[in-house]
Amino acid sequence: MKHLVLLLILLVTQLSCAQTDEKLPYYEVPEYSDKFTAGTMAARMVDALGFRFYWASDSLTEKDLAYKANDNGRTSLETIQHIYDLSRVIVNSTLKQPNSKDKEGLSYLELRSKTLQNLKTAADILRESDDVSQFKIIFGEEEIPFWNQVNGPIADAIWHCGQLSIYRRTTGNPISSKVNFFSGKIKD
Repeated sequence: MKHLVLLLILLVTQLSCAQTDEKLPYYEVPEYSDKFTAGTMAARMVDALGFRFYWASDSLTEKDLAYKANDNGRTSLETIQHIYDLSRVIVNSTLKQPNSKDKEGLSYLELRSKTLQNLKTAADILRESDDVSQFKIIFGEEEIPFWNQVNGPIADAIWHCGQLSIYRRTTGNPISSKVNFFSGKIKD
């Protein structure tokens, strides 16, 4: 009887974790817009980043998080922290807020969740915009045009998602083969 109760508790816990994880944005890429605008294109780039980050950072172990390619590189956890910082630059731009260098001391799961939420917020704002030029990157008094968002934080974060993918493959925990990055969907 005790074993049955323990098994049920483990099953409920596992289901709760799976449901919580599926509530995070970017399990799959959202449906694309019917129209092509600067806003919908920029949103789709952020959506693609969100999908890649979701799967690159999914179910990482302590071994995965501690991995780094060499003594001069970042660990996977430090790379996730950097992607989170980049997501803050992206979302702050769409919220028209200045960036700060505050460190929050977040756990892996908090970093992952907040990164995905930041990207979803930014993409939703961009998707509804007819003029992305209004979304400047603000550092102090300096306002940097949205163009730099594309070749800066968005491209940099995509690059680092690739690093996470390689790192986790190296530690023996590759991304699920059911992930189809071309379609942005999960294969059955």
